[in-house]
Amino acid sequence: MLIIATTRTINFLLRPFRQPRYISEILGGFVLGPSVMGRITGFSDTVFPLWSLLTLNSIAHIGLIYSTFLVGLEIVEVETLSSGGPRSLGFTAACVLPPLAIASKMAPTVHDLFHEETDQAAFLAFLGVAVTVTAFTVLARILAEMKLIGSDVGRIALSCAGLEDVVSWTLLATAVALAETDSEWQKSFFAVLSAVAFYTTCRILVRPVVVRVTQKTTAGEEVNELHLCGMLVGVIVAAFISDSIGMHAIYGAFLLGIMVPNGPFGEAIADKVGDLVNGLLMPLFLVISGLRMDLSSIENWDGVAWLVLMVLFTAVAKVMASVLMAALYKMPLHDGLSVGLLMNSKGVTELVFFNIARDKHIIEGQTFTILVLMSMLLTVAVSPLLTVVVKPVRRLVAYKRRTIWWSNPESELRILACVHTSRQATPVVSLLDISHPTKRAPIYVYVLHLVELTGRAAAMLVVNSAVPTIASKDPHHPQHLPALGRIQAQSDAINHVFESYEQHAGGVTVQCLTAVSPYATMHEDIIAEAMDRHAALIILPFHKHQTVDGGMEVVHQAIRSLNQAVLEAAPCSVGIFIDRGLGAGGHRTSGYRVALLFFGGADDREALAFAGRMVGHPKINLKVVRFLYGGGKSRQRQHRHRQGAATATGGGSPRAEMALTVMTEEERERRIDENCLGEFQARWSGGMVEYDEVVAINAEETVAAIRRTEEGGHDLFVVGRGQNMKSPLLEGLNDWSEFPELGPAADLLVLSEFEATASVLVVRCGGGPAIDMLMSPDSPRKLGRPVGNKGQQWSRGSRV
Repeated sequence: MLIIATTRTINFLLRPFRQPRYISEILGGFVLGPSVMGRITGFSDTVFPLWSLLTLNSIAHIGLIYSTFLVGLEIVEVETLSSGGPRSLGFTAACVLPPLAIASKMAPTVHDLFHEETDQAAFLAFLGVAVTVTAFTVLARILAEMKLIGSDVGRIALSCAGLEDVVSWTLLATAVALAETDSEWQKSFFAVLSAVAFYTTCRILVRPVVVRVTQKTTAGEEVNELHLCGMLVGVIVAAFISDSIGMHAIYGAFLLGIMVPNGPFGEAIADKVGDLVNGLLMPLFLVISGLRMDLSSIENWDGVAWLVLMVLFTAVAKVMASVLMAALYKMPLHDGLSVGLLMNSKGVTELVFFNIARDKHIIEGQTFTILVLMSMLLTVAVSPLLTVVVKPVRRLVAYKRRTIWWSNPESELRILACVHTSRQATPVVSLLDISHPTKRAPIYVYVLHLVELTGRAAAMLVVNSAVPTIASKDPHHPQHLPALGRIQAQSDAINHVFESYEQHAGGVTVQCLTAVSPYATMHEDIIAEAMDRHAALIILPFHKHQTVDGGMEVVHQAIRSLNQAVLEAAPCSVGIFIDRGLGAGGHRTSGYRVALLFFGGADDREALAFAGRMVGHPKINLKVVRFLYGGGKSRQRQHRHRQGAATATGGGSPRAEMALTVMTEEERERRIDENCLGEFQARWSGGMVEYDEVVAINAEETVAAIRRTEEGGHDLFVVGRGQNMKSPLLEGLNDWSEFPELGPAADLLVLSEFEATASVLVVRCGGGPAIDMLMSPDSPRKLGRPVGNKGQQWSRGSRV
């Protein structure tokens, strides 16, 4: 309890500085150890008696073995890492050779100053590990959080980190072999030879068996418990064999981990033991590492100065070498600096190496303490530098025309369609098809597959970013699903749905993207993509989906917070799509019945603009229902427009336009609504659109009218969110709204008590200043003919 309370308190204090959790766990051990609390007389003997330390140490080392196995699971094959091209190999050499050269020059002096008992060759090999290692999984998470996975910097850094880990483990094995055999080269040679034989045996005998098990396991299928237990027992066996041949036990665990290919089987193992190992056992190991730090053991300050300088020089050498490599490959200077800083990312792996060196007496107490402190200081210093140098700073410049309303209906409409699972792909395709893309009015769809960043996602990041050719477009490719696992399988299924739609539909271009982030920062990915792609509309799936019995169940509660964050920050229009079987049954021949509820305001006008693109679709029956405040009158007027029965409203005089500037905001909004609807009616006459007006005096009559409309058998409702709109027709509905982010009307349609069966698209208008531009007499907006209705001019009320 004392350990947990101490580490949690330190983690809480460090949270504003965005430091990794392992820093607080090491500091927790440091505070409880001989350097701080241990100075209190009797504290260590009372809180940490010898028998309890032995027990904790044994449990922590079991956690270390399984944690190292999980690290091996995260590392993809060397062939995959090295296939990143000559740049990856060049940057790896630049980040390994200069630090090794510096360490080889300074290590003998440090060895003599600290009077280390171990052989100088083992000490040099270990320092080579200390200065070259890069925390692979930590780096993958940093890249994902900083949105650099798909960039050149991300691909190069991931490949370099993976290859550096291979070099580091090789050097560690050499250092352990030299330390175990007391400098007798015959014994050292035998230990290294045994390690190579062990690796070869695992490669020839173990890997084919594991690959066969992985291939029999498909994504989403429950993994055989016997296979899981066999692999977990195999970890202990591999660790025992490794320790018996003169290597450390974690070498065998790591080796067995890299034998498991990325796929559902490896994910199942990580899911079963990951929480226990990373949540309990490894924090205990880190605390024990902190307990082993003792500032009072530092006696030779000359040695400390040399060791600190060596660590700093090697860190700077990585950055400078990366900058030179960037210049050699004609990359921007900024990219080289970024790679160099990323290669100095430190993590748990480095601390594991330090503890092994301490256990094998390669280093003594004061060297261990200094190295751990320097590792922590580098991590603390590098993280802010990465935030400043690496993370792209985006300037959210107001983009006034990124709405459907502002877009020319005969120009390309850009949509960013976000999906979390393959189940959401088909309904979104149906929604896109309803919007009637044609060669004259095309739609460019950017499909963004949103993936939550978890520990197991790191391996997927490497495969997706470093080796794009592995992700074959053929879903039956033999290496496809088994190699890439559940994340890639989901992406492939989503891509297949949208690419098939692109091939069979006219006027649609699809580009598939993947964003891997924690849900807390995922909205930054969405907004950044929308800005980069100049999207006019972002489509987000609702956080609930329909069940077999027609109800709605939560997919992931974090999706709701994500949608709310995007609604608040998006520079363009946003649509939240609640699917109730819009894409069920594949290709429909009966057509769709769509209803637009219009209360007024910018959001409803944006919904009207989106509905206007549907009108030319031969299988769409659109009904526009406008709600008016009757001031006590309760009547309903219904009429169907015939082709040529109405004419478009003409422009107003400059005097009338100037009069708008002195109107109240409410009058102004009403005037804009009248012009928009008037032109919409005139434009889509001829029986193509049904138009109703509902006059109501309160929310009760509004709810009754919406219920009558829903009973008309519609497949889709298009509704404006109604942000910042105060209407007596909706007054009181917000007070008992379950999903306020949808607005009162859409929330009503989603409530289970309302028993609606139609899908709903909720539209929030982006680019508020666009209204002012629309009402300006000098507005540059000139639109061409509407699609599907020849002979009439499209003019959306830029004049009144």
